[in-house]
Amino acid sequence: MTQPVSDARLRRTLGVGDAVVVGLGSMVGAGIFAALGPAARAAGSGLLLGLALAAVVAYCNAMSSARLAALYPASGGTYVYGRERLGAFWGYLAGWSFVVGKTASCAAMALTVGAYVWPAQAHAVAVAAVVALTAVNYGGIQKSAWLTRAIVAVVLAVLAAVVVVCLGSGRSDAGRLDVGASGGVGGVLQAAGLLFFAFAGYARIATLGEEVRDPARTIPRAIPLALGIALAVYAAVAVAVLSVLGAGGLGQASAPLAEAVRAAGAPGLVPVVRVGAAVAALGSLLALILGVSRTTLAMARDRHLPGVLAAVHPRFQVPHRAELAVGAVVAVLAATVDVRGAIGFSSFGVLAYYAVANASAWTLSSAPVARIVPVVGLVGCVVVAFALPWVSVAVGAAVLGAGAAAYGVRWWWHRRGRAGQ
Repeated sequence: MTQPVSDARLRRTLGVGDAVVVGLGSMVGAGIFAALGPAARAAGSGLLLGLALAAVVAYCNAMSSARLAALYPASGGTYVYGRERLGAFWGYLAGWSFVVGKTASCAAMALTVGAYVWPAQAHAVAVAAVVALTAVNYGGIQKSAWLTRAIVAVVLAVLAAVVVVCLGSGRSDAGRLDVGASGGVGGVLQAAGLLFFAFAGYARIATLGEEVRDPARTIPRAIPLALGIALAVYAAVAVAVLSVLGAGGLGQASAPLAEAVRAAGAPGLVPVVRVGAAVAALGSLLALILGVSRTTLAMARDRHLPGVLAAVHPRFQVPHRAELAVGAVVAVLAATVDVRGAIGFSSFGVLAYYAVANASAWTLSSAPVARIVPVVGLVGCVVVAFALPWVSVAVGAAVLGAGAAAYGVRWWWHRRGRAGQ
């Protein structure tokens, strides 16, 4: 029997190491295998500047999220922070941005798995991956954390091999690392937006706040640690691949890391990189489903989504109905739609989510020094979001507008009901 919604709480089992692994499983995922090419097309070798800018924005977001998560250690992340610090509407808008954007990301990661494992049957493999990982999540957060740890180990080993092979080859040339941006300032900003997609996984640590031991201590330590490791990995891989392919070759490569090791004279490593990409996408998908289901749980508790999704399984202590609902929606998308082009839309939604997080953190203190980080993060989110391709901006703004309209209709309906009593 499912626990009553009001009494249903998740079990605190994750320590600092587990939380860092969950964050890394989201960040060091399929993005590193796919995002470098589009970023190079946008900014040339200036993608390194874009990477640095994305890291600064991500750092500010991480610090704001860590401060807020320590105060509000409940599932839902910025949905909870915005609701508590700015009001119900802003919390709802953050939750809407996260759920919609990250659901698209889930489908994109599932299709990435299919594309690498069995390109001819990518959709079927994607659906199978979603079903399998939903089942893992259903079995409890500790099982998910252990699987994520294994995935992160495999991916880091593959990326380390790529870096060593590329930098150790005779075809590596430091002259190809010239940071002059062929796409100008706009190209660097667009590259930052595309690369930010790969950094956004640290939010998963905050959204799991109700399952972390001693959250006031664990979350502020885990978020920057996971972000720092991911930045070091991304920078090393970007430098290694650029030194072999150059900005032009990198921008034209459909599978940048595989092309880099082939150009470096190690074609035997290409299948290993392909397996690593598939495993990385699985890790991202696992963590994404975790995060989306927890935000769905928080929004269902407040009746912004159907209350039936707020149930917590009495044995496994997971939001099982939310997980099944998210898994079903992602499986349908993965079976019917090619959403790999939706990364820009997802980035727009995630940047909107973090804009609310920074605005929420701004209210925590009136001291000017304490407000520097959230101000930089808020401005960075807005600038980078609107530097994305115009189609992504237009679709993202339309979806956010639709969510705001739905909230307005619901608010009007409840107000009318109270007035009629």
